Amino acid sequence: MPKAKSHHVVPAIDGGWSVIKEGSDRASRRFPTKDAAVSWGRKQSMKSRSDLVIHRRDGMVVDRDRYGSDPRDSKK
Repeated sequence: MPKAKSHHVVPAIDGGWSVIKEGSDRASRRFPTKDAAVSWGRKQSMKSRSDLVIHRRDGMVVDRDRYGSDPRDSKK
């Protein structure tokens, strides 16, 4: 089964924030605040069982939340 693509919360050019799905050239949705983008991105990541990667204004990753299966879990 292919791994779900991550969602990234990134700064937008206009000063707002965007949520971009990994591998996409365009934002899934844009928001005026980082909190709003993180909230919506978290919901999308939970639905698709993927990672949410949160970036700072300078592009550095500050947080990563995993909502899919944990690859460290042992298969019993």
